[in-house]
Amino acid sequence: MIIRRAEVADFDALWPILRDVFRAGDTYAVDPQISKHACFDYWMTQPTATYVVETDEILGTYYIRTNQPGGGAHICNCGYIVAPNARGHGLAGQMCEHSQDEARKLGYQAMQFNFVLASNEGAVRLWRRLGFETVGTIPNAFDHPNRGMVDAFLMYKRLE
Repeated sequence: MIIRRAEVADFDALWPILRDVFRAGDTYAVDPQISKHACFDYWMTQPTATYVVETDEILGTYYIRTNQPGGGAHICNCGYIVAPNARGHGLAGQMCEHSQDEARKLGYQAMQFNFVLASNEGAVRLWRRLGFETVGTIPNAFDHPNRGMVDAFLMYKRLE
């Protein structure tokens, strides 16, 4: 398994993975009907860097982007998605650890997750295990398709 920078040619393999997660509407605050073109822009063009995890196929992906411009540009934000057939094998944790190393190389001093849904219990546990702390809660921030209104956490970690 390798983690490498994504290339434009990777997007055709990424699209079904991203599309299905966004269509489910239960983890990302992204329009569930996002078009392929808009998804390409969101995942591949807007970030500072996008990565893929692959063996003989793409198993996951993440991006790094500057969280806020100007005076906030030293803090990055990341998003991670694992393909359904690769879930439950520690890939999200490996991507998060890799992203922290890459973020340091890119000059970021901290990482912030802006909108971690309280209902995404596995992600919350993982981020806490990897040293992120919850620094804020937005009550009833997300209309979950199965659970109704759920809180979102702001999670932060200094990269040292």
